[in-house]
Amino acid sequence: MEKQVLESSEERTFQYQDSLPSLPVPPLDESLSKYLDAVKPFLNQEEYKRTEEIVKKFENGIGKELHQKLLERAKTRRNWLEDWWLNVAYLDLRISTQIHCNMGGPGPYIEHCWPPKEGTQIERACVNIWHTLKYWDLLRAEKVAVERSGNAVLDMNQFRMLFCTCRIPGVTRDSISSYFKTESEGECPSHLIVLCRGRVFAFDAIHEGNMVTPPEIFRQLTYIQKRCHSEPDGPGLAALTSSERTKWAELREYLIDLDPKNLTLLEKIQRSLFVVCLDDASPHATPEDYTEVTRLALTGDPTVRWGDKSYNSIFFSNGTCSAFCDHSPFDAMALITMLFYAEKKILENEGKWKGSDKVRDIPWPEELVFTVDQKIINEIGHTKELYYKKVSDLQLVNYAFTSFGKALITKKKLHPDTFVQLALQLAYYKCHGRPGSCYETAMTRRFYHGRTETVRTCTMEAVEWCKSMLDPCDSTYRRLQLMHKAFAKHNKMRKECENGKGFDRHLLGLLLIAQEQGLQVPELYVDNAFTASGGGGNFTLSTSLIGYTRLVGSVPPMVHHGYGFFYAIRNDRIVTTCSSWKSCPETDAEVLCRTVFQCFQDMLQLTVAAHL
Repeated sequence: MEKQVLESSEERTFQYQDSLPSLPVPPLDESLSKYLDAVKPFLNQEEYKRTEEIVKKFENGIGKELHQKLLERAKTRRNWLEDWWLNVAYLDLRISTQIHCNMGGPGPYIEHCWPPKEGTQIERACVNIWHTLKYWDLLRAEKVAVERSGNAVLDMNQFRMLFCTCRIPGVTRDSISSYFKTESEGECPSHLIVLCRGRVFAFDAIHEGNMVTPPEIFRQLTYIQKRCHSEPDGPGLAALTSSERTKWAELREYLIDLDPKNLTLLEKIQRSLFVVCLDDASPHATPEDYTEVTRLALTGDPTVRWGDKSYNSIFFSNGTCSAFCDHSPFDAMALITMLFYAEKKILENEGKWKGSDKVRDIPWPEELVFTVDQKIINEIGHTKELYYKKVSDLQLVNYAFTSFGKALITKKKLHPDTFVQLALQLAYYKCHGRPGSCYETAMTRRFYHGRTETVRTCTMEAVEWCKSMLDPCDSTYRRLQLMHKAFAKHNKMRKECENGKGFDRHLLGLLLIAQEQGLQVPELYVDNAFTASGGGGNFTLSTSLIGYTRLVGSVPPMVHHGYGFFYAIRNDRIVTTCSSWKSCPETDAEVLCRTVFQCFQDMLQLTVAAHL
């Protein structure tokens, strides 16, 4: 049965793309009433009254016109949000996206077939790479199963971006180049890039029409590693991808002007299937504590990461590994699906290659030698300095809570995701003495090219419950009642968001229409309530469920005084990643994470006490 799920042969991966429903525009009054509901926890009565008036004025005035124009836009597009979101959320950003936006996470193999062990880097890498190449092959043949939520078919477009995709820096706005093609669409690039000790190599994954095997990949990687370990380090050009975007765009132009051959080499990296990173670090890792692997996934040596590439597969010298991705072309779920496939295959084969050891006479890897001058060398040095200064400020923990997991939570008839979200609300309240504005990702993939909507987890219901939990005079019965209310509210919001009935993307659309028309920014968006409740990318808690597998990942906090909180819920445990900035005196990722674990216990106690 399981195999059927992963490689269903009846349906083609992209066959439903043309029949998916368009992304809807929700009714204006509904969105505004949801918005008012969401800002309540952050305002006193007087402020709330004022915001209510601003919203009313917006609804009967400029908001109405903007909404009409948005409906017009939606008539001619299957997804009215798509280009806007890509630009606003990702491509227009000028900060270092590699540091602030890229996502990364640890390989789960230490839990079964690959415990950390020196000297295993290359042999494990070649097995892992081979299974990833097999997934690319399935995707090109459109044999990757179409994903569904209940009966609804989900958009599969993001899967096209896993391979042969790269972000290109621009002076004012970046772009994404994707060279992936299915077999029926034509030729697709088939080479891999390998980064090692500041140098860049490439080799083809197809030789005479057949995929290279693990022993053949082993030969290629060993050749690269031997050369890199016996010769001087390369310039480490990849570090430049961690610069602020405009700076990197200018340096990229400078490189191309220096020697047109540099453009050919850059394009070779952009077009490649994905990037293999051979990293000399040996992060400590246990099934209960992935902290170091995750930290290095996100903030490791910048000369062996191509930050703009949609997938970097990182292999550490002790045989641990991690993934590192540009977030702009896809959200985590597409990546998780691919990594879950690879993990399943690796497990089935106990981490070994059981095929032929025959190695064909394939061409050796070629080195991509860039023409650089003193200016570029200085810039690389400067960029690395800035990078290490910034990433040393990131506090990150990745711990497993092992007392219970999904099995027990669902037995209590509670939704596991909501359980974690409410524990986080309670933990934040305990640590900071006030409600924390919170962004949880909901997936809108049942619509054409749908990506995400915001679930605003910090509801009045959640806050009432938090207060009750912290009030020693409140009864267990009342606490439980309030908890169930908060659960119900959250579950309802999640469902609405997944069905295109959220309000954050709608409000963004109205603001962007106003900007496009050259109108003044409506008062609603400059009102304190908008920012205080998280609007305009100001959420204190940036969170997401990474799914129900062994895979977990992370992104840094959205704001300086905030946290990133990401989690995977397994049957017997909840694996969480929590991050904050050390330079902010009032946040502490370690403390918040430990408090969340305590809140898991408190919530379970509530349900137990209720039955006494």
